Amino acid sequence: QEAMGSKRGLGWQVVTTSSSGSGFHQQQAAAAPRRKRQRFVDKNGRCNVQHGNLGSETSRYLSDLFTTLVDLKWRWNLFIFILTYTVAWLFMASMWWLIAYLRGDLNKAHDDNYTPCVANVYNFPSAFLFFIETEATIGYGYRYITDKCPEGIILFLFQSILGSIVDAFLIGCMFIKMSQPKKRAETLMFSEHAVISMRDGKLTLMFRVGNLRNSHMVSAQIRCKLLKSRQTPEGEFLPLDQLELDVGFSTGADQLFLVSPLTICHVIDAKSPFYDLSQQSMQTEQFEIVVILEGIVETTGMTCQARTSYTEDEVLWGHRFFPVISLEEGFFKVDYSQFHATFEVPTPPYSVKEQEEMLLISSPLIGPAVSNSKERNNSVECLDGLDDISTKIPSKLQKMTGREDFPKKLLRMSSTTSEKAYSIGDLPMKLQRISSVPGNSEEKLVSKTTKLMSDPMSQSVADLPPKLQKLSGGGARMEGKLPPKLRKMNSDRFT
Repeated sequence: QEAMGSKRGLGWQVVTTSSSGSGFHQQQAAAAPRRKRQRFVDKNGRCNVQHGNLGSETSRYLSDLFTTLVDLKWRWNLFIFILTYTVAWLFMASMWWLIAYLRGDLNKAHDDNYTPCVANVYNFPSAFLFFIETEATIGYGYRYITDKCPEGIILFLFQSILGSIVDAFLIGCMFIKMSQPKKRAETLMFSEHAVISMRDGKLTLMFRVGNLRNSHMVSAQIRCKLLKSRQTPEGEFLPLDQLELDVGFSTGADQLFLVSPLTICHVIDAKSPFYDLSQQSMQTEQFEIVVILEGIVETTGMTCQARTSYTEDEVLWGHRFFPVISLEEGFFKVDYSQFHATFEVPTPPYSVKEQEEMLLISSPLIGPAVSNSKERNNSVECLDGLDDISTKIPSKLQKMTGREDFPKKLLRMSSTTSEKAYSIGDLPMKLQRISSVPGNSEEKLVSKTTKLMSDPMSQSVADLPPKLQKLSGGGARMEGKLPPKLRKMNSDRFT
């Protein structure tokens, strides 16, 4: 296991090295100590991505200041909240103190005959208290502005506007920060491991999701991404190539009714990125499966997203999840103590590609079946081309036999020999001559067919009594002995 871990910790330099120095680099990497597998997405859903060397692009954060403040951590939000109010209050209190100082109200504060700008403001603390009482609309009544101070009236209006803007910005930011549904994702569970086993006769990758709350996730949808490094035929190295894993998009299985724990399935087939993944090759593979669950929180109506990931170490081959739902009296009970538990089941260690190749090799009938299908198509085309031949047979001959479609059925019998594995020797000798002689024209085929159909007529005449045979054989002589009127009537009937 430590050897496997050292291989997984090689990084991408081994992949991009040239063929001449690959052996040296591999030996050097094998001697390196084992290090922890670097994940792109943590189990709690946090993405391990840091943006660096932005340069002048940092100014873009200030253009969207509100979103920048919301995205900050709580400690920075509280610090900015307190700092902004403190600076605004000190600044406005200084403005009121400056007006009182310039007017000389601080020296004449106790003169009853003098009307100051703001009553009972003697120093900076009293000016600060006046601002707080005005901003918070407390109004104790002891300090108030008079009508003898026009500059104080203008400052009062500016204070009201600035206070409203600061309140709307900071309180709105804190409200959005508190109402974010990120914590709702804490009650959405994912299984610790993903498993690969057989389900419905197909090799399937499975993992489990669950909802701990009684409130539902409306329009819940799940998606899976496979992150795997690869190199293109042109030599370009893609360290984090994202591939889509189908978890039921075509069938609607990705739309979840998440009331009880569900097992999400990805069928491994020819379209799957895991088509050539086997139990042995998984020991050397490096990949990460990112799972994204989205839905609308029923209580708040806000969109919530929960994420997790599974590395190759967390995918168990030949395992299955324990059932967690049981029927009680009047309800279904979910046992979350078995949510992450798995057990081993018989599973072939081969990939789907290898299983299909073995099935192809072990089936000797596949080759003849392909050739038979081609022969069947050729025979059908011949039947379609010979439909016109049957129409060229005289109508009287068709009436005598009563089987206008006899040539078509005859040829269809010969065309199905390859499909039913019959030999030509099973057919009558006359049919063998018709089907075996190459280069026969349509006229020869019609003549032999009419000859074949006339044989039953001759056999039926031979079976008649002698008197009737004489009548039928001497039909021409009898016709010569008929009266002229009867001969004329007979000729008119046949014409």
